[in-house]
Amino acid sequence: MVGNGKMNPSSEAEEGGVKSLLKWAAKYGIEVSESCSSLGLGHCLGVSCFPGAGGRGVAALRPISNGELLLKVPKSALITTDSLLSRDETLSLALKAHPSHSSTQVFTVCLLYEINKGKASPWHPYFLHLPRSYSIIAAFGELETQALQVDYAIWAAQKAVTKAKYEWEQAFTLMKKLKLKPPLLTFRAWIWATGTISSRTLHIPWDEAGCLCPVGDLFNYAAPTEDPDSFENVENWQNEHAKDDLDIHQSQRLTDGGYEEDVAAYCFYAKKNYNVGEQEVIYTLMSSGLNMSPNQAIAEVPSLAFNPIEALSLLSSSVVVTCAYGACNSAVLLSYGTYTNLELLEYYGFLLEDNPNEKVFIPLDLDMHSLSCWPKESLYIHQNGRPSFALMCALRLWATPPQQRKSIGHLAYSGCPISKGNEIYVMKWIGKKCDALLKEMPTSVEEDKSLVHLIDKMEEYENLGEFVKKASAVFGGEFGDNNILKAAYGVEGDDELTSLVRTKMLIDRWKLAVQWRLMYKTVVALCISYCTDIINSLSTQ
Repeated sequence: MVGNGKMNPSSEAEEGGVKSLLKWAAKYGIEVSESCSSLGLGHCLGVSCFPGAGGRGVAALRPISNGELLLKVPKSALITTDSLLSRDETLSLALKAHPSHSSTQVFTVCLLYEINKGKASPWHPYFLHLPRSYSIIAAFGELETQALQVDYAIWAAQKAVTKAKYEWEQAFTLMKKLKLKPPLLTFRAWIWATGTISSRTLHIPWDEAGCLCPVGDLFNYAAPTEDPDSFENVENWQNEHAKDDLDIHQSQRLTDGGYEEDVAAYCFYAKKNYNVGEQEVIYTLMSSGLNMSPNQAIAEVPSLAFNPIEALSLLSSSVVVTCAYGACNSAVLLSYGTYTNLELLEYYGFLLEDNPNEKVFIPLDLDMHSLSCWPKESLYIHQNGRPSFALMCALRLWATPPQQRKSIGHLAYSGCPISKGNEIYVMKWIGKKCDALLKEMPTSVEEDKSLVHLIDKMEEYENLGEFVKKASAVFGGEFGDNNILKAAYGVEGDDELTSLVRTKMLIDRWKLAVQWRLMYKTVVALCISYCTDIINSLSTQ
């Protein structure tokens, strides 16, 4: 996490804030009790902090068995478009006059309208504990976008920003009609609401936009992995590739919660056995950044008191429970589906360093795509550096002389090597392609590692400005004259605190971009090593 230690709230304030949230949740029928030394969610769960592994999350207070029901959140506590419309006739009538908006646009407008009510909203205590900003790629500026360096990632970011702006502009007239306060009409507020819905909503059968689930969204994320029993554990080339890519073996659900009609509640289940005292690496579904409670923010900047959205817009993390409260307990994780790192960045604003569902794409010639019956998204390199099953099939066929493709094409499509010469040719082509790709990048793997290390060292400095002056000589010119640091300090009219917050948010997003491209390059480098090993092995046979 990028942050200034001096600005973190006290443990007492954090504990009090979460206790307040849980007491509010209890009024909505979510079972809450205090047990052991942790903040409790019933008798088996507690809210804890896992330093360096996602921050605030849910911990096991007793041993939990795989498949055990963890938490039930009644329908009355869920925030949905229907629940918001049913409480406000003005909102309902206004939306009827704008039937062309998508379900997500409608939910976004409804969320901002509810925020506009301030303390009059029954969900106000929950809103105060949402992240104050998100690092989804729709929030990326041009500099952070270019920092991704890889064409398809840059395109994904530009597409996300363009889509968000278009949807905001479409909904602007409706929001003005609803008389939202000026800060809630801004694109920044729209991005905040979009990020909330993108990263925190859960699936419900009656609305594509999903629902916000108070307390249920405290669970941290675990990437689902393949079922080890779904394939024969063989060592040969063909089956290893098949194991990487085929997804027809889903023997267990990818999600660990769902809305159940018979109990009218969202139910969450354990995805594995948990033992008290066990430690795991976890990854949060929430953005991280500047740690400040709403009350502290208002104390620092009194003008924020008039409207909570200013705090939501400027401050960049939710209240976090410190490790003093149950950090020794096991983190209880839930899976919400399979995502590549670029998808995690797009929808949630974070990355997994070890993501079993990662896919890295390299540029392919048009004739390679035309020869292949495989969809483009299946032609990738796995996190371990292995070309995917489909990519190998396509390249083996492409490397076969045109006059022979019809007669031996079935071998390529079945995943079998066509010949030793064909296999070596394909491996050399992939290796050269990956090597050229790395050489074309503006920065190397080692330079990106240094950049991430430098950004991490920001926490050691008392003053962010002091760090910027000392580090700018190393990374300040990454984008020439228009670099990240100048952009961060280039907003006129900001007071010192606002400038600090904006700078930290920008650098947080920049760090994510650098981390993503570093992971991309690492996989490409692993692929080069893998191809070299295969070539050497085949050449000695």
